[in-house]
Amino acid sequence: MRYLYIDTSSSYLYTAIVEDNSIIAEIKKDYGQKLSEKALPEIVSMFDENSLTAKDIDKIIVVSGPGSFTGIRIGITIAKVYAWSLKIPITSISSIEAMMISSDADTYKVPMLDARRKYVYTGIYDKNNNVIHEPSYIKLEDINNELKELDNYTIISNDKITGFDNIEKYDPNILKIVETYKDRKNINPHAINPEYLKLTEAEESKL
Repeated sequence: MRYLYIDTSSSYLYTAIVEDNSIIAEIKKDYGQKLSEKALPEIVSMFDENSLTAKDIDKIIVVSGPGSFTGIRIGITIAKVYAWSLKIPITSISSIEAMMISSDADTYKVPMLDARRKYVYTGIYDKNNNVIHEPSYIKLEDINNELKELDNYTIISNDKITGFDNIEKYDPNILKIVETYKDRKNINPHAINPEYLKLTEAEESKL
C-alpha cells in the first residue's frame, strides 16, 4: 500500500509518500504566507522526483485541523480533488492527533496551537495515547489550571506559548502518523471538511 500524507494546518507543508512502512519522499518546510501557492507544486514535484503520480497512491490521509483557517482549506482541497477525481480512498485526522502521536514523551502529552487572544487549540493524552481531554478551543488560563492537576506533562508545540517551560518542539513523525491512522475508516471526499473547533472571525462578528 502506498499512502499520501498532507498537512497544511499551519504555515508548514508536511507531506510524504509512504510505502511498506518506509518513507519514499517527505517535505517538512515552513512556507509562511506563500504556503497557498507552494503546496500543490511541491506535492507534484515530490511525485515527479520519485517517478510517481497521484494515480499511484492507494490512500490519502489529510489533516483537517484545527489550525490556520487558510492552511487547512489548502490541504483539504488538494486531498479532496485527488481523492474524488482519481477515486482514491481518503480519511482525515486532526492536527492534535498528529502532534500527539509524533511525541515519544513518557508523560501526559499536551499538543498545543496558539489560537490568539489568549486561547489555544489543545488536547490532553496520557503516555499510552488515551484521550484525557478531547481536542478543543479553550482559554489558555483554563487549560493551565487543568494541567496543574497533572503530575508530569509535556507541551508539544511550534508556537510561542507563554507560561510553560516543558515545551517539546513539534517535528511530525510522518511514518508513525501514517502507520497509526492508515486503517482509519475511509470517508466520502465531499464529507471531509475543515475542523476549526471555533467560528471564523467573520462568523463571530455576525453573532
